[in-house]
Amino acid sequence: MIADPDFDIFHPEPLLIVISGPSGVGKDTVLQRMKERGLPFHFVVTATTRPKRPKEVNGVDYFFVSSDEFARMIEADELLEHAIVYNDYKGIPKQQVRDALASGKDVVMRIDVQGAGTIRKLEPEAVLVFLTTRNEEEMVNRLRARKTETPEGLNLRIATARQELKRVDDFDYVVVNSDFLLDETVDTIRAIIHAEHHRVHPRKVSL
Repeated sequence: MIADPDFDIFHPEPLLIVISGPSGVGKDTVLQRMKERGLPFHFVVTATTRPKRPKEVNGVDYFFVSSDEFARMIEADELLEHAIVYNDYKGIPKQQVRDALASGKDVVMRIDVQGAGTIRKLEPEAVLVFLTTRNEEEMVNRLRARKTETPEGLNLRIATARQELKRVDDFDYVVVNSDFLLDETVDTIRAIIHAEHHRVHPRKVSL
């Protein structure tokens, strides 16, 4: 049998994977465990104007920038998407994503639900994963346990998160990130990515 040069299963197209979901579902924790396990993906670092939290590292967890610098990035068209999230700006550096895809690596970005919708419009071939908890009570308990918000800020996050839970139908997959089952969550996301690379008609990102 002569191999078909157009059918190369061993060099799949790189994927753009969006991991999203409401506050409190554990997006940052899941991505951190994926990194700890050495998974072969490029993890996009988001730019934000919000203050750095204890133990966060600039350039690793986020690019922490001033409002003036963020405005400059918008004016220079350096962001794939950006939005106001709880009174602070967040955005995805465009060139970082393009360079990673060009290298052949799958690209994983952590983004809020609003931003995921923007990415879907910009890149219909992106794989959108909605991260959630077993139930609303678990999500609210996690938000309260953070103790990083004022009472008013906490109430805003809870109200917003409840609305964002209703957006699950906008995504390709839903993954439940239950308490004490972090590695199981990561395994499920890995399985999704693995399956996507075995599609008969591969996704082809055009960014």
